[in-house]
Amino acid sequence: MIVPILIILLFLVVSILMITRKMPTLLALPLLAIGVAIIAGVPLVNPIKDGDNGILKFVLEAGSIRLASAYVAVIFGSWLGQIMNKTNIAETIVKYAAELGGDRPFLITILLTAAVAVLFTTIGGLGAVIMIGSIVIPIMVSVGVSSMIAVCMFLFGMGIGLLFNISNWSFYLNVIKVPLENIKHFAIILAVLTALTGLIFAIVEFKKNGIKFACSAPASNNKSGDSKLENKKAPIISLLTPIIPIILVMFFKWPIVPSFLVGILYALITTQRKFNKAINLLTKTGFDGVADAAPAVILMIGIGMLLNSLMHPIVAEKMKPFITAVVPTSAIGYILFFSLLAPLALYRGPLNLFGLGSGIAGLIVSFNILPAAAVMSAFLAVERVQAIADPTNTHNVWLSNYAGVDVNQVLAKLLPYVWVLAAAGVIVGRFLWI
Repeated sequence: MIVPILIILLFLVVSILMITRKMPTLLALPLLAIGVAIIAGVPLVNPIKDGDNGILKFVLEAGSIRLASAYVAVIFGSWLGQIMNKTNIAETIVKYAAELGGDRPFLITILLTAAVAVLFTTIGGLGAVIMIGSIVIPIMVSVGVSSMIAVCMFLFGMGIGLLFNISNWSFYLNVIKVPLENIKHFAIILAVLTALTGLIFAIVEFKKNGIKFACSAPASNNKSGDSKLENKKAPIISLLTPIIPIILVMFFKWPIVPSFLVGILYALITTQRKFNKAINLLTKTGFDGVADAAPAVILMIGIGMLLNSLMHPIVAEKMKPFITAVVPTSAIGYILFFSLLAPLALYRGPLNLFGLGSGIAGLIVSFNILPAAAVMSAFLAVERVQAIADPTNTHNVWLSNYAGVDVNQVLAKLLPYVWVLAAAGVIVGRFLWI
C-alpha cells in the first residue's frame, strides 16, 4: 500500500498548490500524470508487443490526444458561440427576456436566468461570460435586485446551460465511456433539479432581503450594458441557433461536430445577407473560436495525460486495492459517499471531472466497482458544486468583481443549495443505475 499512499500525498500536494494559486491547473495535471507514473515504477520507455507503454509514449504522447474528439467539439462549440456574439444573437435573447419581465424584478430575474441558460448551451469561455454578464447583471441591479443575488442567479443559469452544452457531453463520453443516451437522460433530470434549486434560491433570497433599489454595479459597467442593448436586434428566426445542435443530437442522433456545423451555418444564413460578409465572419469567428477554446483544450490535454497515467496497467494494479477499499458498492454507501463528499469537487479536487477526479472516475469504471452510468451520474451531480460555486472558476471571479461582491461570499451563499442539489442528483443516480 506504500505506492497508493505516496500517490495520494502527491495528489494532496498538487491540490494545495492549485488552491493557493502557486501552480496553474494547466501545468499541474501533466506534472501529476508524470509523478504518478514515476511513483508506480513506469519506465520512460517500455516496449511491449503492440508498441510502447512507457511514460514518454503512453502517458505523454498518447495521453495528449486521448480526448481529441472532446476538444475538437469544444473548438466547434466556441466557433458557434463567437458567431452568436458577433451577430447579436446572444444580446437579442437577453434583451427579449428583459422586455418580457417589464418592471417586475422577480420575473426579470427568472427570465434573464433562463436566457443565460439557453445561451450557455452553446457558448462558453470567459469572453462569453463577460459579454453576457455585462448586460445581465446591470439589468438585474437596475430593477432593485441585489448584486449578490444577481451573480448567484447568473451562475445558476449558466450551470443549467452547461448541462446541455454538447461539447461537454463529448468530454464525458471520452472520460467515463458511457452511452450518449445515459448522459442525455441524466442531464435532463439534473437540469430540472438545478432549475428548481435556482428558483428556490431566488424565492428565499428575495423574501429574506427584500428589493434593494440602490445600484451596486459600477456606473461605467451599467452604461456599457445599456449601450449593448441598443444594438440592432438579430432576426427572430436566428434566435433558434443555440438549440439547433441540441435538437440534432438529442432527437436525430447526429454526431456532435456536424451538429455544431449546422448551427454555424444556420446562424450565418439567418443573419447575413451578403455572401462575402458571411464568409469573412465565418473565417474571423473560426480563428476567435480556436483562441477562446485554447484554455479548455490545454486543460483536456492534461486530463488525457492524467487518465492514461492512472489507467496504465502498472499504476492501476497498484491502485486497485486502495480504490476498491474506499469506494462503496452498496446503494446506501454510494449515496452517502458522494453526497457527503460533494465539496471535494471544489478547487479541482478528487471529485472534479475537470481536475483530479477524471483519473479517479476512470479507475472506478475500469475496476468495475460501480456501473459506468452510476459513476457518470455521481460525478456529474457533484460537478454542480464546482460549476456553480467554485471560487477558483474564472467566471465566478469575474462576475463577483464586476458586481462588487466577494467571490468567497458567493461560495458561502451558494454552497448549502448546491450541496443539497448534488445530493439529490446522487440519489437519482442511485435509483437509475444501482
